[in-house]
Amino acid sequence: MNNRSVALYAAGAAAVVGVSFLFYFDYKRRNNPDFRRKLKRDRKKAAKLAKQTEEDDKQTMIKLIEHVIVSAAREQYPKTPEEMEKFFMTQVAEGESLCAQGEAHYNDAVLPFYKALKVYPAPEELLQIYQKTLPEAVFSIVMNILAIEQQAREAQGGADIPIE
Repeated sequence: MNNRSVALYAAGAAAVVGVSFLFYFDYKRRNNPDFRRKLKRDRKKAAKLAKQTEEDDKQTMIKLIEHVIVSAAREQYPKTPEEMEKFFMTQVAEGESLCAQGEAHYNDAVLPFYKALKVYPAPEELLQIYQKTLPEAVFSIVMNILAIEQQAREAQGGADIPIE
């Protein structure tokens, strides 16, 4: 036999052994009850972890919204148009710089954009601008805060009070 034949036989034998191991382990995987139990446990654990993560995200969002509402309520907003314009520009610039730093800073960017909205003379127009320019995550949080604020106003009996 020449070297080429030996190499081909060796490669063929290695391939047969490899495929045999694949079939053996696949058979064992399908018919082993311990493996099935472990797989079921892993699925349950993954589902539980996903549910916990979702709950944690929800709690984080609630805390963020509460923080923004409380911080905005404590803020002393300017009264004159010039001061309002300067305050607005400062807040928008701060929010944009936070958004530019990436998704990790989106939650921090919500407060400046919300404060800017509070002093803008035409909040509906600004919301349309926000919808086009802000990242979806930031815009949706601002909208959630506005909805919560509106519900609080309605509960207090002032349903038609415009946004400050």
